[in-house]
Formats: sequence, C-alpha cells, structure tokens
Amino acid sequence: MAKLVFGMNQSLDGYVDHLAMPTGPALFRHWTEHVRDLTGSVYGRRMYEIMRYWDEDRPEWSAEHREFAAAWRRQPKWVVSRSLKSVGPNATLVEDDIETVIRGLKARMVGEIAVSGPDLARSLTDLGLVDEYRLYLHPVVLGRGKPFFAGPRPTLRFVSTDHVGEDVIRLTYVPA
Repeated sequence: MAKLVFGMNQSLDGYVDHLAMPTGPALFRHWTEHVRDLTGSVYGRRMYEIMRYWDEDRPEWSAEHREFAAAWRRQPKWVVSRSLKSVGPNATLVEDDIETVIRGLKARMVGEIAVSGPDLARSLTDLGLVDEYRLYLHPVVLGRGKPFFAGPRPTLRFVSTDHVGEDVIRLTYVPA
C-alpha cells in the first residue's frame, strides 16, 4: 500500500512561496533524490502549472537541473482539476471523485506518492488520506502568502526532524 505524503518548503511564519525561498545545492539534490524515489505525485492545478516548467529542456540549465527534470518527467502524475482540459506527458487528469481515485492509487501502488499543493492537501486531509506531513522550514519570514495548511490544522504527532542543506530543517508529522 502506498503512503500519501504532503511536503513543501515553508517560511518560519507558515507560508509557501518557491520564489521567496532559495534552494541551495544540497536542498536541490535532496529534492532530486526525493522525486527520483517517488512512486508518483498528485498535483493541484496551480502547483502542476508551476511544475510544468520541467517538461521542456532549457539551454540555461545546469546538469543538476537536467537531472531533476528527467526524474520529474519519469514519474507518473495525477492532476486534480476541474478547469484544465488536458495535462502533459506522463500525467492523468482527475476531474472528479478524487477520494475514489486517491484511495485506489494508495491501494494498488507501493511506495510514496507526493501531494503537491496546499489546497489539494487540505482536501485530502479532510478525507483522511494524507499519511505524513513534511515541513521544510526555511529561515525566512514572509509575512503573507499562501499558507502551508490551507485550512484548519489537523491534529498531528511529531515523528522526526532532519537537517537538509545549509539552513533548512525538515519536520515530519503523522496524523494523531
């Protein structure tokens, strides 16, 4: 049975914004390895549109960027959206009955399936489907933006902490 994991970079005051929190080389390697090891990912529309950046090679990319793009392209993706009409390569559009689709993925797959996007994570949390939360805390205070938890915070139990890169701490929690 697969485990559904919601994890994102987050500011100290609880916001997610990939442009406001730089990813150093060690953290970028961590994300590349993480993506390489995933069974797949479930994306909300907004996060999927951001990640589509990795669908096409760009001349300015380093070898590390190409490695991440290759790992991202290989993994199966499910995109939850009622407004999109199509999705890119290796992706499946999920327009309705998200609970049945996600329960089916968890039942028939093995490994970790990443949840990407706070709004999607809230919906899946409300359905009791998220198995683990990973908060990658950056030493940045944004003061505004999209919160990591897009609704009432679930009751969580602390599992572990890890130092990732130069100044990021990963906190891992499971539903209590």
